[in-house]
Amino acid sequence: MATSEFRLTRRVQFYETDTAGIVHFSVFFRYMEEAEHAMWRAAGLSIAPPGAAIGFPRVATSFEFLRPLRFEDEFDVVLRVTQKTAKSLSYAATIEVSGAVAARGTLTVVCVSKRPGEPMRGTAIPANIADRFTVSAADGPGTTTGHTADDTARRAAEGPDA
Repeated sequence: MATSEFRLTRRVQFYETDTAGIVHFSVFFRYMEEAEHAMWRAAGLSIAPPGAAIGFPRVATSFEFLRPLRFEDEFDVVLRVTQKTAKSLSYAATIEVSGAVAARGTLTVVCVSKRPGEPMRGTAIPANIADRFTVSAADGPGTTTGHTADDTARRAAEGPDA
């Protein structure tokens, strides 16, 4: 069965905080990426297996911060697939503490070929990977969540030969 959502439970580590004891804004991006990698593992995949001929660079990401996270807070990163194209996956993430949303973010990754001596080029996500993911019902056709990639990210993901 294809994966559309994933929840990662975590605790804030001391090294992730600033001198005020609040998680530094840049760490939220790491939390989202950590959840993405855990989602791929749960789907039986690795986003970066050794020697892979393809990769998944990030082409767009954002975060909106609503409340601070502090040292020792336990929180969930809820990751949803919001868009799937032939060459890209987009996600929406919420970071929740005791059910309250602390932050919302988005991430778009693009499948690219990695050939030595050549520039990366957008390529179709292989079926054995694409078939493992589906758009979350919360983000399906006809829904508007405000958590999908913007037009610039979509154009970058699709490339000129889409």
